[in-house]
Amino acid sequence: MLSISDLQLGTALIYNGAPHQVIFREHSKLGRGGAILRSKIKNLLTGAILDITFKGNEKFEEAQMNRSKATFTYRAGQIYNFMDSVNFEQFELKGEQIGTQADFLKEGVEVDVLSWNSKPININLPFKVDLEVVEAPPAVRGNTAQGSVTKPVVLETGSKLNAPLFIKTGDLIKVNTQTGEYVERVTK
Repeated sequence: MLSISDLQLGTALIYNGAPHQVIFREHSKLGRGGAILRSKIKNLLTGAILDITFKGNEKFEEAQMNRSKATFTYRAGQIYNFMDSVNFEQFELKGEQIGTQADFLKEGVEVDVLSWNSKPININLPFKVDLEVVEAPPAVRGNTAQGSVTKPVVLETGSKLNAPLFIKTGDLIKVNTQTGEYVERVTK
């Protein structure tokens, strides 16, 4: 059994009969009262995010998750297809299960697969991935006067993010998959 002090980022627990993962936590001690934990937990089956406040004396069942490796193969609408790296079995996950990680999935990326009751339910991307910029407006002289030293760019996956002014179409950039932010330009 887990207590509120055991609920760290990424911890998997059973809440209302379904596996959830802690994606935000803030521990508070209220004067004479007991400790509480404000948290956001993600339902690993549906992708729904819940804001929950736990009291200091609550206990939770840890979700027994199996982890394995798989490769992203292709996307068909809102269905994402993967191939297990060990037994080469194919499986699919819905877009709402994957959530915002789908913005950084490209063919051939190896991911960690979370399985519950022998069924794949979610993935974890590598912390950083390399993606090609397919659309970047030209930098305009004088843009830095207002303090704006970034511009919006479109990546090969279709997602958008802000990158420095020197980034141009065709550049390969490293993106932080946790925050969705530009990290650095990658030399080819």
